[in-house]
Amino acid sequence: MTAGNHFDPDAAEPELFQALLTPHRSLNRTGFLLVMAFLGTVSFAAGIAFLLMGAWPVFGFFGLDVLAIYWAFKVNFRRANAREEISMTPSELRVRRVSHRGHVAEWVLNPLWVRLDQEVHQEYGIERLYLVSRGRHLAIGNFLGPGEKASFASALNAALVAARRGVSYNPVA
Repeated sequence: MTAGNHFDPDAAEPELFQALLTPHRSLNRTGFLLVMAFLGTVSFAAGIAFLLMGAWPVFGFFGLDVLAIYWAFKVNFRRANAREEISMTPSELRVRRVSHRGHVAEWVLNPLWVRLDQEVHQEYGIERLYLVSRGRHLAIGNFLGPGEKASFASALNAALVAARRGVSYNPVA
């Protein structure tokens, strides 16, 4: 056996697939500040108009509306911290889910025994994606849209096929 043909069992397995799934948020922090400044200004101006007409309790309700909108945006931004990390090597498929509160759940599956299952709606496309192994279903990518789910499912299916095909070692490379 020559030096170019040796097999190293301690070598790291090649990464076949890796994805980080995060919820989509269309409003960034700067946009949030601009929206809140606009709402605060309009609410304050309308509240002053009602205050000058003698309807002073309305001024406070305009402030409560702005406070409720601010709270709703803050909850929305906190929920954006959720994510799913999916990685696959020829011997394991790892799904790591981190909730918006920081709780971590992790599953390790054998990619040779996993299949990707889909719930498809005729009009809207893919509604749900599941990894199925040993009769158990693990929902993945719940916060993706139908088009994103289709693209993700295609890439994950290709990686599962590559894992089933096996690793080809090229001693020249």
